[in-house]
Amino acid sequence: MTKTQWDLRGVIVPLITPFKDDFSVDYEGVARLVDYFIEEVGCDGLLPCGTTGESPTLSYREHIDVIRAVVDQTKKRVPVVASAGSNSTKEAIQLTRMAEEVGADATLQVGPYYNKPTQEGLFNHFAAIAEASKLPLIIYNIPGRTARNIEPKTIARLWRDIPNVVGLKDCSNDVHQMMEIYRSTDPDTFKIYCGEDVMTFTLLCHGGAGAIAAVAHVVGREVKAMCEAVWDERLTEARDIHYRIMDVVDALFIEPNPTPVKQALEWLGLPAGPLRPPLERLSAAGQAVLRSAMQAGGWLP
Repeated sequence: MTKTQWDLRGVIVPLITPFKDDFSVDYEGVARLVDYFIEEVGCDGLLPCGTTGESPTLSYREHIDVIRAVVDQTKKRVPVVASAGSNSTKEAIQLTRMAEEVGADATLQVGPYYNKPTQEGLFNHFAAIAEASKLPLIIYNIPGRTARNIEPKTIARLWRDIPNVVGLKDCSNDVHQMMEIYRSTDPDTFKIYCGEDVMTFTLLCHGGAGAIAAVAHVVGREVKAMCEAVWDERLTEARDIHYRIMDVVDALFIEPNPTPVKQALEWLGLPAGPLRPPLERLSAAGQAVLRSAMQAGGWLP
C-alpha cells in the first residue's frame, strides 16, 4: 500500500470566521486574515471552518464558501486544511467532496460528536470519508467536545489500513495516549499535531509535527519559533518560549474558544466581529485577565 504524501510541519492557524455586525460572514475580513497570517505571522498552513471558526453556527453554504474564500486568497502559498467533519457520515462525505472541489489540500475530520459510536463505528466513519475523496485526511480527536475518545488502536488501524489517513490533531490532553499513537505509527507518513495549546511543547518533545493552534492568532510567531527550536534540539530555548507564552495561552481559553481569540484580534486591529449565538462577547472579568496577559507579554501596549 502506497501512503498519500503529506509533509506539512509547523503551525497551522485554525482561522476564526469574522462576522459583520449583522452576523453575516465578512469575506473581506477573511481575505485580510489570510494575508496577515501568511505574510506577517509566517504560518505554515491555514484551517478554515473548525471549532475556532464557529463551524457549528455556519450554514452548509457558508461552510463551503468560507473554505473557497480561504483557498482563493491563499493562492497556494501554504496548504489549506479544510475542516469538513460531521457526526453524520453522509454529511461529512458531502462536505469533504465540496472541499476537494473548491481546492482544499486536505481535510480535518472530527470524531462524530453526540451520537457516541463504538470504536468500530468510528473506524468505519473515517474509512467511508477517506474512500470518498483523494484528499489527505487528518483525524481530529477532541473527546472533551465529542464525548467519545478515538483510541490509539483505532487511530493506528486507520493509518495502517487507509492510504490517505495521514495525521492526527490531538486534543485528548493525554500524554500517555499520544505516546502510544506515536510509537504505533510512522512519523514519516503520519503527522501528529497538538490541538491542546498548552501541551504543544510537550507533544513536540515526543515527536509531534507541530500545532493546529487557536493561540496562533496571537502568538503564532512564538509557537513557530518553539517548534523550530525543538526540531533543532535547542530545548532550553523552546522551553523558555513555552513558559513566556503560557499565561496568554491560558487567558485565550478563559472562556469558550473562540471568544477570547476574537476579543484579542479586535484589540490587535484585525477583523473579528461578533460571535454568533449562543456564544457571547468575552465578559468584563475575562477581558481584564486577557488584556493583562497580552500587555505583560508585549502583545498589547
